[in-house]
Amino acid sequence: MERGTDSRGKRKLQEEEGDGYGALSLDELNQDLLERVLSRLPTSTFLSLTSVCKRWKSISDSPTFKLACSEVPARDPWFLMVGPLPRPGKCIVFDSVGRNWKQLGRSPLLLSKLDSIPVASSGGLVCFRGARDGDLAVCNPLTGSAREIPRSDLPSDARTLHAIVMRSRPLRDHSFDIIVVHGEFPKLFFKGFDSKLGTWGPDIALTRISSVLNSDSLEAESTSESVYFLSKAGDVVATDMLRSPSKQYSSVMIVEDGGEILYFLSSSGTVVGCDLARGSFSEYPRLLPFCLEYSIDVMECRGEMVVAVLSEFLDTASLRIWRFDEECRSWAQMAAMPPSMSHEFYGKKMDINCVGLNDRVFRYILYDVAANEWVELPQYRVNGVGLEFSSAFSFEPRIEASVPRFDWLRKEQRGFQFLRAVFYVTCGWKSRISDLDHVQIMSLE
Repeated sequence: MERGTDSRGKRKLQEEEGDGYGALSLDELNQDLLERVLSRLPTSTFLSLTSVCKRWKSISDSPTFKLACSEVPARDPWFLMVGPLPRPGKCIVFDSVGRNWKQLGRSPLLLSKLDSIPVASSGGLVCFRGARDGDLAVCNPLTGSAREIPRSDLPSDARTLHAIVMRSRPLRDHSFDIIVVHGEFPKLFFKGFDSKLGTWGPDIALTRISSVLNSDSLEAESTSESVYFLSKAGDVVATDMLRSPSKQYSSVMIVEDGGEILYFLSSSGTVVGCDLARGSFSEYPRLLPFCLEYSIDVMECRGEMVVAVLSEFLDTASLRIWRFDEECRSWAQMAAMPPSMSHEFYGKKMDINCVGLNDRVFRYILYDVAANEWVELPQYRVNGVGLEFSSAFSFEPRIEASVPRFDWLRKEQRGFQFLRAVFYVTCGWKSRISDLDHVQIMSLE
């Protein structure tokens, strides 16, 4: 009897020892190893863990931890939501990993500039522009770190400002560029702000070329003039687009053949590509004729320029994603929303707004390119009431992303790399996200 008891006790002891074999508490790790482990966690998970103990909370301020974070090549994006009205003190973001909504505090700098709206993003930073004075500021929405960009001699007339794009530098470099395109067609210029130097460069003229256009393109496709036509409702309609303020300067930067190409939409809805290295620009063929009413926006997906087009035909609406085939010199369809989903947009005259991060496009509808699935996301609610959004900007939630001072610049290492793309559509009170590996779309009535 005793022998059996001893045998059972011995087996139990061996099982307990076996269960604990190889187990190691995070508290037993040295500081360097702990920082490396925590830096690999999703940002939202790490932020939750900082409430566990003071040691982990203090790690977020550690220079070596931020260096370890910068070695992570890419993070799944969060989406900074933009509504028709500013929300003082709060920013609403959607976490693509946790598939949930979060509230972030606004930077003190932006609290003093309530009319500022996001106009561009790159890596972990977002660029804001003042609606009244046109001043630019750069902010990390996650940490609240922000700085104003020195003023330039950019035109105050918003009609001559066509594109604002932000570009983060390679891994482990605390710098970024802001590039703007301005002028009156066909006399366009671009200039850039270099955060390393803390100054704006000179205006550089862009020469117009027509190699992208088909030889039989209509003269009316010139972006220098508005064209009027009679809509099916009997209204006289101009080709000039009315965009959501935050997407008025919507543009993307793509690296092609070692050179940088900036794409934006003209006021008449044609895609314009600016080769910054060669100092030239071209207009792309129009996807649909002037006489058809449609909404369009440009974005980046998987390293190339694509457009999302919402159009109506035969008493229904379709939402399609197109890429430009350089060999055929024509547009090729990449994806289409199922008719059962896109039909609800019929007759609602929406403005489609897109934003991209490599293979994600967001609408409030998640579209998975690999699985070819469209999934509707939950609506964000405040006190039981659904909140409307008109557009969004994607950014990587990077704790280490900071804005350097422009009077003295300190080189630190950090990493930004686009991995996702997101594009947007709001339909009255309804909103959704498409995920091209993921895409967010919002349309605005």
